[in-house]
Amino acid sequence: MNTKQIRLKERPVGMPTYETFDWTNNEVSEPSEGEVLLKSIYISVDPYMRGRMNDQKSYVEPYRVGEVISGGVIAEVVKSNSAEYVPGDLVIGNLGWQTYQIANEDHLRKIDPKQAPISTHLGVIGMPGMTAYFGLLDIGKPESGETVVVSGAAGAVGTVVGQIAKIAGARVVGIAGTDEKIKYLKEELHFDEVINYKSDQYFEALREACPKGVDVYYDNVGGEVSDAVLRLINKGARIPICGQISLYNLEKPDYGMRVQPNLLVNSALMKGFIVSDYGAHFEEAIKDLSNWLQEGKLKYKETIVEGFENIPEAFIGLFKGENIGKYIVKVADPEHN
Repeated sequence: MNTKQIRLKERPVGMPTYETFDWTNNEVSEPSEGEVLLKSIYISVDPYMRGRMNDQKSYVEPYRVGEVISGGVIAEVVKSNSAEYVPGDLVIGNLGWQTYQIANEDHLRKIDPKQAPISTHLGVIGMPGMTAYFGLLDIGKPESGETVVVSGAAGAVGTVVGQIAKIAGARVVGIAGTDEKIKYLKEELHFDEVINYKSDQYFEALREACPKGVDVYYDNVGGEVSDAVLRLINKGARIPICGQISLYNLEKPDYGMRVQPNLLVNSALMKGFIVSDYGAHFEEAIKDLSNWLQEGKLKYKETIVEGFENIPEAFIGLFKGENIGKYIVKVADPEHN
């Protein structure tokens, strides 16, 4: 069987381009003992992948030039040499940008298509949803009546952060970059206020939206957007650091405000985290997120691009702010579901 693949052709400097990627074709072998042959259904594009394209130390190994790029993939079992899976099973795992591939049974998790639409396992009840859940509830610890600010509020993580904060009884202020995103956050997700960071009056609008200051700042963006929020933090503020997407494609080091004085005088906590830190508690998060989804307390939106060949376009689009909610590429339909 032949498979299409997308490999890292070269390490990008600044924003990735189509020249960053290489399209190849290869034969797929038969699954050995404990392995399955998979057909990709949905492929996730996520901001953290940009960091893996750099040859530098991080919390996950960088991609090697010439290797198939990997990330979150939902796939269907086509052939099985595993006691755990049968053809037609739907699974999720950290898999390659390929149309077909062999995977070890230990690297997969079965998903139930009756629980929720299968694509949600890459979004609201998947890695982004759990990232929002643990970062906000374990580090942010919002309390009723507090003000929670979230940057990148219209993204896969930010949309869930805001809604969980509302469930906790907090007042939620989102930061986004287009009128369409602002309308969605206010009208569909019921954020209390949403600020356009591209506005010339961004800081003034943010200050007006947070008359009692900021108790929790969920930081997905970094840079000048976050500098403004940090000037408004209250005593005892908590600041989960989830992402710094404004910095990922910079060609030179970024220099901004010194945060330590603000943290010091406000006895504030700023803590970075990776969702895998909470691996032992994933089932708890999936259960809560699924229940909120079924109860109508949690809504989601997906930006879905169709076609394997369009994965690089979707990935680049992340950094242009083209998506609302989770950005996913649909590669194929399941054959058995």
